[in-house]
Amino acid sequence: MKFVVVTGLSGAGKSQAMRCFEDLGYFCVDNLPPTLMCKFADACYKSQGKINKIALVIDIRGGDFFHKTFESLSELKKQGYRYDILYLEADDKTLIKRYKETRRKHPLSPNGRVVDGITEEREHLKELRENANYIINTSKLSIWQLRDKISELFGEEGQVEREISVTALSFGFKYGIPVDSDLVFDVRFLPNPYYIEELKGYSGEEKLVKDYVFSFDETNDFVDKLTDMLDFLIPKYKKEGKRQLIISIGCTGGRHRSVAISNKVYEILNHKGYKVNVQHRDIVEDVNRGVSKL
Repeated sequence: MKFVVVTGLSGAGKSQAMRCFEDLGYFCVDNLPPTLMCKFADACYKSQGKINKIALVIDIRGGDFFHKTFESLSELKKQGYRYDILYLEADDKTLIKRYKETRRKHPLSPNGRVVDGITEEREHLKELRENANYIINTSKLSIWQLRDKISELFGEEGQVEREISVTALSFGFKYGIPVDSDLVFDVRFLPNPYYIEELKGYSGEEKLVKDYVFSFDETNDFVDKLTDMLDFLIPKYKKEGKRQLIISIGCTGGRHRSVAISNKVYEILNHKGYKVNVQHRDIVEDVNRGVSKL
């Protein structure tokens, strides 16, 4: 069982670290009283492998409980549980800046100067720092650089923590643009199968409509230009740490053109090796509002 105790200075990035551990498949608990560590470890051990990676934040917020940390860690070791201590820190200037930006109070100096709280906290955490297996100074790290370091230290070999998930989402403008869209493309400039009597009742999922939509040069030109753009954009989004990209493609009702083109984009991106799925938000909605299949 992997067991990581995450600790360090307030404002040094423990919350971001825990989000990374969650993405790596760890069962995470923030601000667990140290006296409960052994009981918690026992409960996880008895889960028969369902919980085999644990990350706990133990820090100064524990108040009087915090002073039992080493006693609890010693007991944990006696019971045969191996653990690593990850200590996060940053320089005073960076910590003060972060506190001013978030307007939070320091837990050890709620009514005084932040710098006084930081100084006192460093003293309280001195022994933990000395016993840490890993120390990360986050002063000059972006969120994603911190995530990379944690992934390198605690991720399994070959685990891709920052793989981006892409969704090609068709929709109808008359029902509104999807609120979670990252990129929105309007394909209403293409000829509409709705006005072809023998196609009206079908959807872009079916060959009749798909063949019609892609019988126009402008459709194929659009898809070529769109996929070229996505080839450029997706690695950039991934580099900046984006985890999910929603590409919304809309036509009037979300039943014909947008569906056919979203499916095509899915096929192309899937062939290129991206983690991609396709969804059609309004394909049923348009049927329910009066379009019936012939």
